[in-house]
Amino acid sequence: MGDRWHVEVDRGVCIGSGMCVNTAPGRFRLDTARQSHPVEAESDAHEDVLAAAEGCPVEAITITLRDSGEVVFPPED
Repeated sequence: MGDRWHVEVDRGVCIGSGMCVNTAPGRFRLDTARQSHPVEAESDAHEDVLAAAEGCPVEAITITLRDSGEVVFPPED
């Protein structure tokens, strides 16, 4: 992919399902309150991070291009 992404989890929306941790091990973690956090807020674009965002049952994960701020996920309607 070659792009750099900024990854955020809206912890007000996150339900702590752990789907992101299972889909993208090493890229997300759950804290003691079972809230998800990206391990690194900025990283190279990677399919497992996108899969984790797409698989989040409440769409709590937002991915944007680091340089432009263009939204990668969730798709804009």
